[in-house]
Amino acid sequence: MPTEAINIPRPSAEDLLNMYKLMLRMERNDFAIRKQIRLGKITSPYYSARGQEAIPAAIATQLTDHDRICTIYRGMHDMIAKGMPLRPLWAEICGRVDGTCKGKGGPMHLTHPETGIMVTTGVVGSSMPIANGFAWASLLEKSGSVTIASFGDGASNIGAFHESLNLASLWKLPVVFVCQNNGYAEHTRFSNGTSVDFISKRAVGYAMPGYTVDGNDPDEMYGYAAIAVRRAREGEGPTLLECKTFRYYGHLVGDDGSYMLPGERDAAMAKDPLPKLRARVLADGLITQDQHDDLVASIEAEIEDAVQFALNSPFPPLDELRRDVFATEIPA
Repeated sequence: MPTEAINIPRPSAEDLLNMYKLMLRMERNDFAIRKQIRLGKITSPYYSARGQEAIPAAIATQLTDHDRICTIYRGMHDMIAKGMPLRPLWAEICGRVDGTCKGKGGPMHLTHPETGIMVTTGVVGSSMPIANGFAWASLLEKSGSVTIASFGDGASNIGAFHESLNLASLWKLPVVFVCQNNGYAEHTRFSNGTSVDFISKRAVGYAMPGYTVDGNDPDEMYGYAAIAVRRAREGEGPTLLECKTFRYYGHLVGDDGSYMLPGERDAAMAKDPLPKLRARVLADGLITQDQHDDLVASIEAEIEDAVQFALNSPFPPLDELRRDVFATEIPA
């Protein structure tokens, strides 16, 4: 890996436990969404990020309530980490009026500015220029807030990636570009669609630090996220983090992932960071087995409450089709 060995901050015991709680919450929520789709309770596209939980968990420990994220359609884990409440999240997934976007966005367009979740976009690569806009606003307002732009490895080949990194570096914007490199852009293997072996190498062309990080290692993710966020917050400009990971399921629900290399997925799942971190926090005495069982039960109860809230919420009325679309309503 091209990342130069440097001294990175280490997570405290409290940080590790908080990261584990976030990762568990993401995993349980992902399982519940896929279950409801299989049961036919939800008719919706869904892009699982199962296997990538350590990335947003580590980043979220560095952020405040005033910091912002711009994420993509495979960004449910980013939203959970940033603190989106589950009831309106699930109502939006189900297309109901009590959702974060009144049921008009669905899982690919979840937004919750109250917790800093500014944009979830289905347009590949578009999280980055939008994040630059929020970062520029932060400079103008002198708010000290940082914006995280999450995207996949395929988006690093889009023009918006290069334009965004160039402007962010030129203007020293307080933004962190987080490439969650899960090895596949839709159905295309990384090496078949990207000219460089490490995306982090592209940072050199834009005069910013670029690091390739093990996205499944909570300690490494925490350390490099801390460095990137600190740089942004202290006015030193942007950083590119390439976080190597793997998605355990297909591009979206219904895709069997048969285009993946034989045994590749099984090998990745055998190294799942969630059970490894679970064993660690238990072995280190950061949580007892009884406390862990209570934690799992509490998370599952909250998710079940959100599911029932969503399914009991009404669908949006027809007049919602035109609401919040035009600055001035246009008569039919």
